[in-house]
Amino acid sequence: MSSGENKNTQRGGTAEGEKENRLEVSRRWLLVKIGVALNSLVGIAIAIPVLKYFLSPIRSDRSYESWVSLGALAEFPIGETRLATFTNPSRHPWDGETDGVACWVRRTAAEQFTVFAINCAHLGCPVRWFPQSQLFMCPCHGGVYYADGSRASGPPERGLFTYDSRVTGGQLEIFAGELPTLATSAKLVRPKNSPGGTSCLG
Repeated sequence: MSSGENKNTQRGGTAEGEKENRLEVSRRWLLVKIGVALNSLVGIAIAIPVLKYFLSPIRSDRSYESWVSLGALAEFPIGETRLATFTNPSRHPWDGETDGVACWVRRTAAEQFTVFAINCAHLGCPVRWFPQSQLFMCPCHGGVYYADGSRASGPPERGLFTYDSRVTGGQLEIFAGELPTLATSAKLVRPKNSPGGTSCLG
């Protein structure tokens, strides 16, 4: 083999080696970039809920200050107790049917109402109203309440919890941002435009 052919062979081998090295480097860089991109996506997915958690106190949820209409006054005759439903103001798109909340409305005068939470003050089971006996009864553990919501008998140690209510434009409205419980009704601060009164009876 002549020296010229030998040089050409060496040059060809060197060129192929450089080409392979470039391919190897570019392939390695491609894999590195893919790895960085995937790690970035995972990091963002983890960071978003963490940031929401830390920033949530800054952005107040106004739904907890909501007055919700239960319907026209004509729907609640004086001296009767009727079941009413409303949509939870703090609902989410994925709540479905569970965003509906029930309550009992008792009208005692032209513009005097008591709106009871449907949950028993014992363990939260929904109470039923029996007009024949004028009593609320809990089917779970036998809790019984009088028509004014005060405790009659059974395991509950207190009366039914009540919503703050008001009459606006011929509609009965309740302060429905928070479910009335011992924790929420024990607060000293009352919602704006509320007639006040006790949060519970019994």
